[in-house]
Amino acid sequence: MSVSWVVLCSDDFRAEEARNSASRFLQGASGKTVEVKEFRNGFFPYNGAEIKDYFEGLKGKINPDLIFTHYRQDLHQDHRVVSELTWNTFRNHMILEYEIPKYDGDAGSPNLFVPLDRGTCAEKIEIILRSFRSQREKKWFTEDLFLSIMRIRGMECNSRDGFAEGFYCRKASLLS
Repeated sequence: MSVSWVVLCSDDFRAEEARNSASRFLQGASGKTVEVKEFRNGFFPYNGAEIKDYFEGLKGKINPDLIFTHYRQDLHQDHRVVSELTWNTFRNHMILEYEIPKYDGDAGSPNLFVPLDRGTCAEKIEIILRSFRSQREKKWFTEDLFLSIMRIRGMECNSRDGFAEGFYCRKASLLS
């Protein structure tokens, strides 16, 4: 499996954090490309044309089987723009939208679930907590929060082990 990992907003500290987290999450990938851009945090709606140009260039370089992007109704303006541009640019691709817990409280009702065992949950949480040092000052950035979300998603899909990752899938084509 080959993965292209793209982060659109960073400063020097966040760029290092993004590369390190990608490396940890993608340990089993046979090939990986990590690209970190420096679009201005909090200004994506105002820099849409520049970011759209980047997306169009990306479309010319990759043809992914699966794309993960932010949830379309994410209340963070930058996340929402990324989701919109993902769908606008990669119209014929399988796209799954993920959720990010945050103070805004925009959790929804995912419609696609991947059941997880407790060990996978623990590994994911450990990587998140170790990788994203820039988030540590947030009161909600805790092990129990991340486990709770996976437990709720596990309950929603009746996961055998009680845990799951939830995604939003607007459309899917099982046969081509």
